[in-house]
Amino acid sequence: MSKVAVLVTNDVEDSEFTSPKEALEAAGHKITVIEKEEGTVLTGKHGTKIPVDKGIDDVKPEDFDALLIPGGFSPDQLRVDPRFVAFTKYFLGYNKPLFSICHGPQLFIQTGLVKGRTLTAYASIQPDLYYAGAIVENEPVVIDHALITSRVPDDLPAFNKAIVDALA
Repeated sequence: MSKVAVLVTNDVEDSEFTSPKEALEAAGHKITVIEKEEGTVLTGKHGTKIPVDKGIDDVKPEDFDALLIPGGFSPDQLRVDPRFVAFTKYFLGYNKPLFSICHGPQLFIQTGLVKGRTLTAYASIQPDLYYAGAIVENEPVVIDHALITSRVPDDLPAFNKAIVDALA
């Protein structure tokens, strides 16, 4: 099955990490949690402990079939690090499967590649995406070729189905 990278750091929205991860693993996909340093343990906004599988300097986006970016405060922290921006830019630039929910699309803005893309995000992020040139829809799941986005934890059932179907 597919190898899925997950870019995440502390203060991720717990369910936006755990729910898609569980759905993808249940469908047989291999998840690799990527942060600054391999072997550390991250903490979600609500206390979930997340072991880091690989450091960002130890991976290449070409080694993965898809990318998942959960929301919470994690994407806002990651978007100031050019290594995480470059990793994300690869998936947007090559139209490889990229899945993101809530605040996750904040990371897309830094890539300069949202112009003309159709997506959604958390309500406060939608204007940022619009001003960066994206076509923003306020729907539970928005699919633009290999780019799949959702808004909030309540959208997770539809989001999980869409991302699993995309890799089927």
